[in-house]
Amino acid sequence: MATNKKRNRKLRNLITVCALFAIILSVGTYAWFIGMKTVNVSQFEIEIATTEGLFLSMDGADWQYNLNVGTAHQYDGNTNTWATDGLIPMSTIGEADSTVSRMKLYEKASLTPSSGGYRLLTSRVDNYRTAATGSGALNQGKGYVAFDLFIKNLSGEEYYATNEPLNEEAIYLTTNSKVSVSTAGVENTGIENSIRVAFLQIGRVIGTTENAEIITGITCSNDDGKGVTGICRNAQIWEPNDTSHVTNAINWYNTACKVRKSSGTTVSDPASYNKGEDCTAVADSNAYPTYAVSKVINIADQVDVYDGEKYNTYTANTDTYENYLAASDKSTFKLIDFPYFTDTMKNKTGNDRPQFMTLAPNSITKVRVYVYLEGQDVDNYDFASLGKQISVNFGFTKERYTETDVDYHGPSTNITPTGSI
Repeated sequence: MATNKKRNRKLRNLITVCALFAIILSVGTYAWFIGMKTVNVSQFEIEIATTEGLFLSMDGADWQYNLNVGTAHQYDGNTNTWATDGLIPMSTIGEADSTVSRMKLYEKASLTPSSGGYRLLTSRVDNYRTAATGSGALNQGKGYVAFDLFIKNLSGEEYYATNEPLNEEAIYLTTNSKVSVSTAGVENTGIENSIRVAFLQIGRVIGTTENAEIITGITCSNDDGKGVTGICRNAQIWEPNDTSHVTNAINWYNTACKVRKSSGTTVSDPASYNKGEDCTAVADSNAYPTYAVSKVINIADQVDVYDGEKYNTYTANTDTYENYLAASDKSTFKLIDFPYFTDTMKNKTGNDRPQFMTLAPNSITKVRVYVYLEGQDVDNYDFASLGKQISVNFGFTKERYTETDVDYHGPSTNITPTGSI
């Protein structure tokens, strides 16, 4: 009996937190490039499971080991949005808008074919202005999924009120996390390769907090009276399938993209491109950057969707994420080579496995989760809509090592408790 208790305790420590998220997206028509079309959502299912020491909630009051977003109670006044009118390709570098506790997203305002790609204009998705209803609530915009998830981490008794990641515990993306074409979809169209999942940490309170209004009301701002620590870090964004590129997406890119001359400052001028000179080759099984949109792009910005060293070789409109973060004036940046957390990183083993994010011990953290289509992804092309349906699944764990990493030969570690607190 003592041996069994010891073994169970060891397993609980080994699998401290595990989450599963599943979405079924049914694709109608879809294009960043040519039309303002959408990906329609016909079914939506989210299930999240944890082990001892970590609980989940959608309302800040009902805490569960296992959570189904479709049936879980959501707090009154929530601003969750489920893209019931369809997903619209957009772009972001995960920047947090601390004034409204939202992630900045940019959608296509205008797109015109150029001699070497497409001239791009963008506008900001309207998720930051007060709605016209007079309720004081914010608009949510359309074309993406976003919802509030509250995570209670009961690891340890100390609570760190300061916003310092070094005080926090590492969280890893599970190796079985994936985005794929569902069984009802059509394979080999590449629709699954443009999906992104972003996690924006808003703020947190001590884990013993029982007032649901305080928990659900957490914003990016510190509130000493309520014990709220504002976090509002730029979002961690997962890019699945970073090395997967279907043949038809590559063919589309090869046809549309032509080298842009370093002197070709006018995006709509045919003389700005080397006619007949193809862009840098893209091949399946290799990872390529996404030059994501960092601001509203106007006519004067002269941006082509294929701008970037790795595509049409034109670098005047692109920069690194490190330079963007270091700059005091960010208004001149346009397209950013964004450092996603990729499947390549997720699949690393042992000591090479990088952490995905961090959570403070003895805390309740408000996380806003976004699921969207990245329009600047090189795999984003018109015919991907034929894929019809995709499936999104991901999980978290506190453990860096898997059973294989440590040559584990014991009982099954796939143990998920039930119940609530």
